[in-house]
Amino acid sequence: MSQPKYKKLSGNELDETIRTLSGWELKDGKLQKSFKFSNFIEAFGFMTRIALEAEKINHHPEWSNVYDTVKVRLSTHDADGITDYDIKLANIIDRTRA
Repeated sequence: MSQPKYKKLSGNELDETIRTLSGWELKDGKLQKSFKFSNFIEAFGFMTRIALEAEKINHHPEWSNVYDTVKVRLSTHDADGITDYDIKLANIIDRTRA
C-alpha cells in the first residue's frame, strides 16, 4: 500500500501553524475563512483562480458562495483531519486574494 502524499498535523503542529495564517480559524475540525468582495463577479473570479490552483495540487476546498462572500473550509477527508496540503492550499488562497 502506498503512503499518502500528505502529512496529518498533530494538535501542537496545527496550533502553531494556525498562528502563521492570517484570518484562518479552526472550527468543527476544519480550517475556515470567509472572504468578502465588492460584488458577485469578483467573488466568482476568486473562486475560479483558486479552482485552477487547487487542481494543480489535486487538493480541493469545500466552499460556498453567496453573492459577494466566499466561505472556505479545508480538511483532508482521507486523513480525517488537517494536513500539510490544507496549509499549502490556505497559503495559495491567501496569496491569490492579496
